[in-house]
Amino acid sequence: MALSNLAVLLARQQNATTPVLMIDWDMEAPGLHHYFEHSEERPGVLELFEACREQLHRRRKGADVLDDEELAQEVLAAVGWEQYVSRVDQSSQLYLMRAGRFDDSYAERLAAMHWDELFDNCPALFRCFADNLARHFRYVLVDSRTGRTDSAGICTTLLPRKLVVVFTPNRQSLEGVQALVARATAYRRSHEDEQRPLLVYPLPSRIEMGDSTQRAQWRRGDPQHNIVGYQPIFEQLMRDCYGMQQVSLDSYFDEVQLQQTRTFAYGEQLAVRMDQGGDRFSLTRTFEAFLDWLGPGYCPWQSSREIHLLSAIDEARHALGEGGARALSQPLARDLNLLGELYRREGKLRQALDCFQESLTLRQRGMGEDHVDTLISKSNLAGVLRRQGRLDEAQFLEECIVETRERLLGAEHLDTLAARANLAATLAEQGQGAEALAIQDAVLDAYLRMLGSEHLLTLSCKAARADLLFQRGDLEQARREQEQVLAKRKRLLGAEHPDTLRSKTALACTLVALNEQEGARVLFDKVLAAQLRRLGPDHPDTRKTMELLGVEQPRPYEWRRDARPGGAPDAEAGEFAPVRELHQDAAMADYDNALPRPPLGRVAMDAAGLRARRGDELLALDEQLGGVRPASR
Repeated sequence: MALSNLAVLLARQQNATTPVLMIDWDMEAPGLHHYFEHSEERPGVLELFEACREQLHRRRKGADVLDDEELAQEVLAAVGWEQYVSRVDQSSQLYLMRAGRFDDSYAERLAAMHWDELFDNCPALFRCFADNLARHFRYVLVDSRTGRTDSAGICTTLLPRKLVVVFTPNRQSLEGVQALVARATAYRRSHEDEQRPLLVYPLPSRIEMGDSTQRAQWRRGDPQHNIVGYQPIFEQLMRDCYGMQQVSLDSYFDEVQLQQTRTFAYGEQLAVRMDQGGDRFSLTRTFEAFLDWLGPGYCPWQSSREIHLLSAIDEARHALGEGGARALSQPLARDLNLLGELYRREGKLRQALDCFQESLTLRQRGMGEDHVDTLISKSNLAGVLRRQGRLDEAQFLEECIVETRERLLGAEHLDTLAARANLAATLAEQGQGAEALAIQDAVLDAYLRMLGSEHLLTLSCKAARADLLFQRGDLEQARREQEQVLAKRKRLLGAEHPDTLRSKTALACTLVALNEQEGARVLFDKVLAAQLRRLGPDHPDTRKTMELLGVEQPRPYEWRRDARPGGAPDAEAGEFAPVRELHQDAAMADYDNALPRPPLGRVAMDAAGLRARRGDELLALDEQLGGVRPASR
C-alpha cells in the first residue's frame, strides 16, 4: 500500500514525466498488481530470474571465463527486461514488474528457485540488475517482505540504495525490522564488493490517530508498561549502524506516521488518487511529507526545517545557474543564513561556516558592506570562527562590525552594543581579559541605564561578565554575579527555563572550582533532572550535564568520584542527601547568602580544566543579543 501510493506521487513529478518502476518481489504473497486496474498478465520477477539461471547454466559450460561483472552484464543483456514490465498508468510513466505469471505451476516453480545458488553462481547479478534498471527509471521501488528468506535478503542487502522499513507499533514487528536493518547495514560494511551507501528510512504504519496516549507510548516509550518506543529504538539503531554519537528523529517522526483510516482499511485503494485535498489529516499529506526525505535522499535525522531550506537553496542555485534574475541571490543569501543558524545551534560548525561565508559573499556583492543584512552575516560568521578557535579572523570581523555600527547607528544602539559584547567574548578567548572586561562593563552599564536591571539582555550580559571573571580567576565575584543572575532568571523565566538551567550550570562549575562540592552537586542534579524531563536522556544538553556529573546513566543524586577532575578520592562520594538549593521564594530579592557553604579543602579541583567547559554564556550571547533585532533575514 505504501509503495503504490509513493510510486503514484513520484510519477506525477515534473509534469508527470518521471519514469517510475515498481517491482513486486514479495513472491510468497504477491499483491502489488491489485492496486492497478490495467496491470497486464505478463511474466515477472520469477520468470526473469529463471531465464537468468538458464543463461548462467549455458555460459558456465562454455570455454570463455568471464569475471562476475562481465558475466552478469552478458546474462542480463541476453534476457532483457522490457518483456517483464507493463505500464499501469496512461497519465504518467508508471510501470510494474509483477511477481510472476500466476498459473498452476507458479508455486512449484517458486519453490524450485534457489536464490542462494543463483547468487553463488554470479554474485554481481543482482547488483548489476539494479544498476541497469536505474539507468532507465528515475525511481525503482521494490516491494519485499521482511524475514530471513533468501529473496528478502536480496531486496534488503544487495539491491537498494535506500531501505524503507515499514512496521506496525508492536514488539514482533519492531524486533523484525531491527534485525533486518542490522543485517543489511552490517553486510554493506563487511563485504568488499558491496560497500555502497545504504540509507534507512523507518516508516511506522497503522497508527491510530484517535488515541494520543497509546500513540505517544509506542513512539516515545513507556517504562511502566515495558514499552521501549520505536523512536528511541531507531535512534539507537542508527547511532550503531552509522557510527554517530547523536541522532534525533523528532522532526522526522513528527511528520512521518501512516495513520489508520476507515476508508483505506479495506481493499486495495490508492489514497493519493482518492484523497485529493492533501490537508494535514490526510494520508496523501503524510506520503508527501515522507517523500520530502526519501525522494532527494535526505537522512531521517535531518530536521524538516533543514531539508526545506536545503531544497529552497538548491532551487535558487539552479535558477541562478540557468541565468535567472540576480534578484534571486538575496533570497538565497537569506536561506543560507537561516541554514547556518540552524547548523550553529546543532553544533555543526563546519557546515554553519560554509553557509555564513556564502551568504556574506552574496550580500556583499548585492547590497554592500554597510547593509544591515551584510552585517548580520558578518556577525554570524565571526561567532562561528570564534567557536572554532580562529580568533584573529573573528576579531577582525567583529572590529569591522563595531566600527560600522557605531558610525551608522551610534555608540549605544542595541545592535552596536551586541557587536561590542561579541568582540569582548572574542578578546576573552584570546586571553585579553582586562580589555574584554572593560568592554563588557561598558555594555552592561548601557543596558542598566537603558533597559533596567531585570531585562533579559541585561541578565545575559551580566552572565557573560561573570564568565569573564571566572576565566580571570576572580571566582568569588563570579559566584556573586552568577547567584544574582540565577535568582532573577528563576523568578522571571521559571526554574527550568534553558537560561535558568544555564545559570545553574555556570554557578555549579564555579562552586566546583571553589571546592564547594555539595552545593555543586545539588545544582548539577537539578539541572539534569529538569533536562531529563524536558529534553530526554539523549539530548546534547542532557549528555553534557551527565558528563560534568561524571555519570553514564542518569540516576538521581549520583556523583562518581572516579570522574572528578584530578581523580582525587572522596569518602562521601556516591549517594547523598539533597542539600537545599538557592532559595525558591521568587518574591525575595537577595539570594546571595541562601546557598549553604560546606567546608573547603575536601577535593582539589582543576579550575583550568573547568574553564575549558565554561563558555556557554559567551557562546550563547550572540543569539541572546540578536533577539532584539527583527527575525533573521
